Amino acid sequence: MTENKAMQTKYIFEKAKHYCTYQERSVFEVKNKLQAWNVRPEVALKVIKSLEEENYLNEERFARVFAGGKFRIKKWGRNKIIAELRAKRIPDLIIQIGLDEIDEYEYEKALRAVIEKKRSSFDSPESYINRNKIYNFVLSKGYEKYLILKYL
Repeated sequence: MTENKAMQTKYIFEKAKHYCTYQERSVFEVKNKLQAWNVRPEVALKVIKSLEEENYLNEERFARVFAGGKFRIKKWGRNKIIAELRAKRIPDLIIQIGLDEIDEYEYEKALRAVIEKKRSSFDSPESYINRNKIYNFVLSKGYEKYLILKYL
């Protein structure tokens, strides 16, 4: 009976290892996946601990990859990145480490590019209504209000 449980735990560990190898994951995502697989909580804790010990699961690395990727690929601002990382139960200290991946010059350059791209979609971008639409769009991308106003 114990040998069977050990084999099941090893199988779940291998499956979770593959899940973490495919893409960086947070502990929260792995817990949810294990729960979806109907893994008992005590087994899930062992699997997560093993994944962390073997460096398949690392929240600091996850935060860095997530923040850098969402900024570079989707042009998300810091506020949206922070909100998403908090939703994935990443601690604030680790979130700040992840945000260090974003260069300030590149951040402002991306903000200006997002504003210009949205501005070019309007016939009269300087009208009050269209400026407001641009502002709200860029705000929804997660950029800070003071920076948006600086470049708008």
